[in-house]
Amino acid sequence: MIDQLEYNTERKRLIIPEYGRHIQKMINHAIATEDVVERNKIAKAIIGVMGNLQPHLRDVPDFQHKLWDQLFIMSDFRLEVDSPYPKPSREILQERPDPLGYPQNFPKYRFYGNNIKRMIDVANSWDEGEMKEALEFAIANHMKKCYLNWNKDTVEDYVIFKHLLELSNGKIDLAKRDESLSDSSNLLKQKKKFSNSNNNNSKNQQRNKNNNRNNRKRY
Repeated sequence: MIDQLEYNTERKRLIIPEYGRHIQKMINHAIATEDVVERNKIAKAIIGVMGNLQPHLRDVPDFQHKLWDQLFIMSDFRLEVDSPYPKPSREILQERPDPLGYPQNFPKYRFYGNNIKRMIDVANSWDEGEMKEALEFAIANHMKKCYLNWNKDTVEDYVIFKHLLELSNGKIDLAKRDESLSDSSNLLKQKKKFSNSNNNNSKNQQRNKNNNRNNRKRY
């Protein structure tokens, strides 16, 4: 009896460990089956067992396709059966994905965020007029607020205008206009008011939760 025991150190590595070793043994049995009809029956039975192990995914689109792909992968692409879906290839599975581009277009001013750059690009695409001027000053005020969130101090308008000119590739120059941005103290006050409002909401929610717990009937 002791000689028949199997130890993990002596077993082959599981290709997809989530399904366990019994599923892997069933697949190995299907590979060794010479009769084509019987082999197809075994493969469909294995697919049924694999689906039962993940009942919460039954209604997910392409769930069956995923199971058949995993079946071929766990067979090390050696299983020859009739599949309702194209058989995956080892080359595609081992193919490296294309590198993702870094989303930060201006790492020099990370504190503004990527949305500011998108807003600037939209403003550059608009025709000249009051709407475009209003958008440009709204962007500048938002940049000033972002700067204060990062620096937590005051900042001069000319610094924001300089950054905006650079980020817009020289197309938005608010320094030429005789106007000022919102005062730093007002922007910081709005931030503090918003923070206090969130804290009060959290406290009220906790207080209501405690009241509901205290008013609960006890039997």
